[in-house]
Amino acid sequence: MIGCLCIHGFTGGAYEVEPLAAYLKEKTNWKVAVPTLPGHGMELSLDTVTFEDWVEAAETELSNLLIQCDEIFLIGFSMGGMISAYLAAKYQVAKLVLLSPSRKYINMKQLSLDFSQFVKEGITGELKDNELFQRYVRKQGSVPLKATLEFLKCMKFTKPYLKEISCPVFVAQGIQDGMVPYQSAYYIDKEIPANTEVVFFHDSKHHICLGEDKDVLNQAVYQFLSR
Repeated sequence: MIGCLCIHGFTGGAYEVEPLAAYLKEKTNWKVAVPTLPGHGMELSLDTVTFEDWVEAAETELSNLLIQCDEIFLIGFSMGGMISAYLAAKYQVAKLVLLSPSRKYINMKQLSLDFSQFVKEGITGELKDNELFQRYVRKQGSVPLKATLEFLKCMKFTKPYLKEISCPVFVAQGIQDGMVPYQSAYYIDKEIPANTEVVFFHDSKHHICLGEDKDVLNQAVYQFLSR
């Protein structure tokens, strides 16, 4: 049996990767696991958790799959991509998919464009329908400084493992990503010594599994994993 572990991003939840996970469940008989990392989900509780808690939770899920499955695929979004990279370097997995991996973070130029759009839609009365803005509103005040520092620690911890990955890698990156500069994918490609395929999605922002290109993304990831 094939096992597939999908790991969401910082301050997010399983919903960030659920459309892709659902597509894979529909297309295959794989065992697809989509855990929620400690302190995450629709209601955030990040005051007391550490990045070690996040890594340990993901590692526990992977260990469970390794017991049940003969072959393992890892899929990680944003911070979950970097945690997946760490796990791919540490364990024997068949393939790795990185979705908007946070190797570098905060694309100020695109972030400014996003907020300019918020202002424009606020004037025209369309802001209530902007899903990206609604996410910002929901998370406002829910992310303590300590949690952000833990995120930075997680990035520092996981980055060195990129150069130890030996399985094939697929990197999907949105050109309009306001959190991760799309050029970050080039750094990922250079740092990972294994065979790496990088695909850019022109109409996608950071939440690539939920964006305009989600159907094309689903097909591309499925084809990569099925090859």
